[in-house]
Amino acid sequence: MAATESIQAVLSALDVFSQAPDKAALSSANTWLQDFQHSSEAWSTCNILLLSPEAPLAAKLFAAQTFRTKVTYDLNQVDPANLLSLRDTLVTALERYHTGPRTIIVQLCLAISGLALQATAWDNPVEDLLNSFGGNPATVPALLQFLTILPEELNSNMRVPITDEEYERRAYVLLTANAERVVELLSIYLQAQGVTFAVQTQVFQCLSSWLAAGEITAAQLAQTPLLSYAFDALASEDLFDTAVILVCDIIHETQEIDDNMPVIELIVPRVIALKSKLTEFKDDPEKIRGYAKIFTEAGEVYRSLLLHHTESFFPIVEAIGECSAYHDLDIVPLTFHFWMRLAQAIGKKPSVSPLFHDAYKALMGVMIRHLHFPADDSSLTGQEADNFRHFRHVMGDTLKDCCYVLDTDVCLLATYDLITDALSRPNVSWQEIEAPLFSLRSMGAEVDPADDKAVPKIMDLIPSLPSHPKVRYAALLIMARYTEWVNKHPSYIPFQLQYISAGFEDSDSEVIAAAGQALKYLCSDCKRHLVDFLPQLHTFLGTMGSKLTQDDKIQVYEAIAHVISAMPMEQAAQSLRTFALDILAQVHAVAAKPTPATKAELRVAADALENLEVMLVVIEGFGEELPAACQGTCQEAWSVLEQFLLKYGGDYLMCERTTRLMRLGINFFSNAALPILPTLFSRMTERFETTGHSSYIWIAGKCVGRFGNEADPTLRASFRDAYERISAKVLQLLHDRSPGQIPDVLEDYSQMLLQIFNFAPDVLFPSPAFPSAIRAAITSLTLVQADVVFAALEFLHGVVTHDSLLPSSSPPPKFPTYAAAIRSVIEKDGLELSGYLLSGLTGDFPEETAPFIVDIFRSLATLWSSQLLAWLPTILQQLNGIVVPDQAKSAFLADVTRAINTAQFDKVKYAIHGLDRASRKAKDRRRGGPMSEGS
Repeated sequence: MAATESIQAVLSALDVFSQAPDKAALSSANTWLQDFQHSSEAWSTCNILLLSPEAPLAAKLFAAQTFRTKVTYDLNQVDPANLLSLRDTLVTALERYHTGPRTIIVQLCLAISGLALQATAWDNPVEDLLNSFGGNPATVPALLQFLTILPEELNSNMRVPITDEEYERRAYVLLTANAERVVELLSIYLQAQGVTFAVQTQVFQCLSSWLAAGEITAAQLAQTPLLSYAFDALASEDLFDTAVILVCDIIHETQEIDDNMPVIELIVPRVIALKSKLTEFKDDPEKIRGYAKIFTEAGEVYRSLLLHHTESFFPIVEAIGECSAYHDLDIVPLTFHFWMRLAQAIGKKPSVSPLFHDAYKALMGVMIRHLHFPADDSSLTGQEADNFRHFRHVMGDTLKDCCYVLDTDVCLLATYDLITDALSRPNVSWQEIEAPLFSLRSMGAEVDPADDKAVPKIMDLIPSLPSHPKVRYAALLIMARYTEWVNKHPSYIPFQLQYISAGFEDSDSEVIAAAGQALKYLCSDCKRHLVDFLPQLHTFLGTMGSKLTQDDKIQVYEAIAHVISAMPMEQAAQSLRTFALDILAQVHAVAAKPTPATKAELRVAADALENLEVMLVVIEGFGEELPAACQGTCQEAWSVLEQFLLKYGGDYLMCERTTRLMRLGINFFSNAALPILPTLFSRMTERFETTGHSSYIWIAGKCVGRFGNEADPTLRASFRDAYERISAKVLQLLHDRSPGQIPDVLEDYSQMLLQIFNFAPDVLFPSPAFPSAIRAAITSLTLVQADVVFAALEFLHGVVTHDSLLPSSSPPPKFPTYAAAIRSVIEKDGLELSGYLLSGLTGDFPEETAPFIVDIFRSLATLWSSQLLAWLPTILQQLNGIVVPDQAKSAFLADVTRAINTAQFDKVKYAIHGLDRASRKAKDRRRGGPMSEGS
């Protein structure tokens, strides 16, 4: 393409983005521009665009971005003899654009940095840029931008193709050797006559960049005016934000305390002197935010000095305490990490200054004040309310830090006193009670179950609390948090059950939900003490069940299941049977209706199934020998579920809920379920054929996985019948729909095949359904859903690497049959399988699939050598040339051919990994596209 044509083509593609066209046009233009960036002609075309006064701004920015991209990826396209000419081109362009736009300056600086890293013929890039730009005040901003970007780019751009040794040598030349000169230069610029705030800001940013890279030390700064300037700049409105960042960076770089004590002795008095600013700027949240960052950085970095020289350094702790007490709740969390780390350090010391105890006592009071809801909590918008609730939980962690330092009982008693004081005052607001209650809940995680000082007082206090919903909610959640303590003090259980039961009768949905949570944890942690209360819980469900939401019912049934799990086996079995039959009766009532059930009635049945599922998740089972109470329950339960599925199994929710319960039931009943399995398989198969719902395949697969080792001929015949009929239905669905429309079916089908492969290969391989199974699994590889791909890959991997394919002098009797079936399908479908594997490897497959692909290709190379070599040229030709460059395709084919011809089949792995690396590099380059590439 001629230069003029190339320029016009770029301009036309870029013009698409200014017209707000459809998504397809944008994607096409973006793809064309990415492809253009790969080409060798992009160098000259972008040089013309960048330096042409007539080129539009978008074209100039694209040209600068392209130089940055090509310097990173395509410097091998430039003859080494021309690298210095490329340098001159980029430096000339930077001179041309020294006044902006900044986006172009940034891209050019990135390109120059990448070139400086790779072009070793360029002796001293930093010195050359200083000489070219440093003497002219107009070009100093561009120089500072380059000096800021250089260390960042060298430390973050891992895509530049150089070795570690080359990087170390070049980084020394570019950074370390120039650090002293850069410090001197920045000092000069900062004090230069007529220097602008913009340049001073750039100086600070540049200094932060070199500090972060470790090329300039705090000790070096202490020898220059820069350290003082950083603190002095905090007094400037224009420089404040940048100065805050720089001061924090300087403090951070003094982490090696022993090595930096002379500098720390200069820094700390300046930091402490800022404490008065918290009062001076108390009405300016942005200033307070900046000072909070400085104080907390100093507190964290100098934590050991705080502990060993407390009186000298304690003003920093006081300043952080003031920041924690600030009214703006966006600023307060800046301090939390400091308090946590300090508490951890204090906990390791045998003794600690009373000053720290006082600080954490004050902090606890501050946190509880912050916990208060506004006087009018309806004033909070939805998002504000969510943010505040999240913030309260974060503050709860800081309250735990207070417990760590002060001891939990001290914190609990202090909070208890706050509540009793509030209760003693007339007309007290609910907020003054709720906030300390919330803190008791947070600190409950630190409570000693044997405590007999604070927790009894708290529990005795609960009955006297006002009945405001927010207060009841908080009290119930305290009960939920303190259940381990209650387990050691069971005398409190009757009152707690009464209080929780009353909570279920509240009109506030949050209170009811809290009651459910409290009951769940009480029954879980105190289950042995609650066995005698089970009849009371059964009665409660009978009277209150219809008034509870399903979420609340789930909590209650889970709670009951915990109690049942603590009973002796026979008693537990009888209790579970009682609740299970109550639940199944609700399902049976819907299934037995002579007229179709309403949506509401079906919802009742679905909820009932979920409730029984929740109970079985907790109880799990009674072992192989079922108690007498459970002996006939399996058939009873199946008769109800079968009738329900026959009538309503076409409804997806009913199908899904029922099959989930069936899986738990099969695990629960174990071998007692064997008599119903042939009927179950037949029913699941028929339901799948009728509805196409994947849950029926899922449960069939689970049953094979559970009972696949059973030798009963009737059962194995039911496996075979289900496998063949389900396979036929899957093929029909694939004929009628695209794979992307039935990903759930393909995933559950692949999982079923995997179970049959593992437990019933005698069913899998000889069946006429086997070729269909392989086709469906191969088709699954075209989907983007990772779970589907993994399931299909694991099955195909097992087939292609099956032991029956290995040479053996005395193979098991069925192995020749298995091997013949496998060879037949691979010879027929191996081309498509190989193509999808390589397409997925270089496309959307998750990284973790690579080992499967390596093993499959090693087996293909070993057992189907000539076929694989015949397939590969066609496959590679069809791979996306943008994602897999021609050079990578050629290298892959050569590597596989060499591995086969030399019978070194293990080397196929290196060919796969090489192709994978090449495609990842190409995709990484294209990520985001040229029009969205950041600086």
